[in-house]
Amino acid sequence: MSDFSVSEDASGRLLAQERAGDNLTALSISELSAQLKRTVEDRFGFVRLRGEISGFKRAASGHVYCCLKDDAAVIDGVMWKGTAGRLAFRPEDGLDVIVTGKVTTYPGRSKYQIVIESMELAGEGALMQLFEKLKARLSAEGLFDPAKRRPIPMLPDVIGVVTSPTGAVIRDILHRLADRFPSRVLLWPVLVQGEGAAAQVAAAVRGFGALPANGPIPRPDVLIVARGGGSIEDLWSFNEEVVVRAVAESPIPVISAVGHETDTTLCDFAADLRAPTPTAAAEMAVPVRADLAVQVAELRARMQRCVARGLDRSRERLEAQRRLLPRPDVLLAQARQRADDLGDRLRRGLSHRVSRARHELADASGALRPSLLQSHLARERQKLANVRLSPLVLERRLGDARRQLDGLWRLAQSLNPDAPLKRGFARVMAQGRLVRSAEEARAAGRVTLKFEQDEVTALTQPDAAGGDSPAPAFPSSAPPPPAPRPVRKAAPSATPARQTDLFD
Repeated sequence: MSDFSVSEDASGRLLAQERAGDNLTALSISELSAQLKRTVEDRFGFVRLRGEISGFKRAASGHVYCCLKDDAAVIDGVMWKGTAGRLAFRPEDGLDVIVTGKVTTYPGRSKYQIVIESMELAGEGALMQLFEKLKARLSAEGLFDPAKRRPIPMLPDVIGVVTSPTGAVIRDILHRLADRFPSRVLLWPVLVQGEGAAAQVAAAVRGFGALPANGPIPRPDVLIVARGGGSIEDLWSFNEEVVVRAVAESPIPVISAVGHETDTTLCDFAADLRAPTPTAAAEMAVPVRADLAVQVAELRARMQRCVARGLDRSRERLEAQRRLLPRPDVLLAQARQRADDLGDRLRRGLSHRVSRARHELADASGALRPSLLQSHLARERQKLANVRLSPLVLERRLGDARRQLDGLWRLAQSLNPDAPLKRGFARVMAQGRLVRSAEEARAAGRVTLKFEQDEVTALTQPDAAGGDSPAPAFPSSAPPPPAPRPVRKAAPSATPARQTDLFD
């Protein structure tokens, strides 16, 4: 781009003119922005600022944009995705933070801004402010509802512990469990402080809950999330939302034992039971075996006393009832006497019945004499001879019946509708019905002539004079068919006189 200078002539020129030796050159916007950017970055470089977050926004790309302000000024801030993912807390509007970054400009809006490389809370006051805000938000979602807390099993078979494998916490828990009630312990080693600790603790809680009930690795009956004491910053991993949600959603009851008795984390509110120390968590997880043995012995003694007392009372009641009952021989005396009486009556009854049967048999055998049987047989033979039929009578009856049958057959042959067809006649049908008159034939329009061997279809139409006579079925030159001969009915044969009954 050519260098121009504005004319100093007060007459007010319309066009800028380039003059030789002029050192006031016209810069482009991009050139000026680049010079300002270099000047700001070279002058300030990395700075450390303290301010309140305002207008916090996380873009879809993962970058974070916000403003840092105090009571008199505001500066824009941007945090790239990689840096935002390493933050130890979740930034929110109103938090007082200290950031470290590089001051630069953004030519697109003619603004200066800071590219944030790190962000920390400005003191414990800001940390407690973040703690209260997160607590209020999660409580509004119902994660800290006391009604959702589940009871801890009295005698867990397997206890899961989420803590550091090298600290004193796991040793205290194992030592206390061994003293009270030796149990099987599964340790999920995690970081309990620093970057990535919250993600590891949440993954451990969810991992224990995802174990199958009958898998190769037994599923714990109760979980202990434990850590030793420290400052609020040291315990902040257990205030992270990911840990709180994992504890609240765990299908296994959780005992939170983070810090000492005075330390409080959001994990304590989400757990089913809060323990003041990790050692107290082990005491809450299992009872004292010696106390259980004493309690079982006392229950056994009480049970034995109850059983013995019940037996004594039952024995006393049985003895009292036994005194009230009559003696067995008195109860059976009447039944024995009745049995003897019935036995005697049975013997007499059998003898009487046998003697009466003998008399009946003697009377019946006296009536069965041979002469009576022979006379009865002769009478029956005479009756049989009287009812025998003569062959001549049967032949006469058969002849009369045959003649009647022949007459009926000849009559049936004469009344057969197909018999006239053999003599050249035809039967007129229309729509499956017999046509009996010319009017019916003309009304049908189409008729069928049934001959002996075949059928012919004919159309009926009115004559030329407007009459309704049908068209001739034969040519005029052909002789008319012979008139049907009357059929004479066979005279009924004289009915023969009825034969008298043979048994009369």
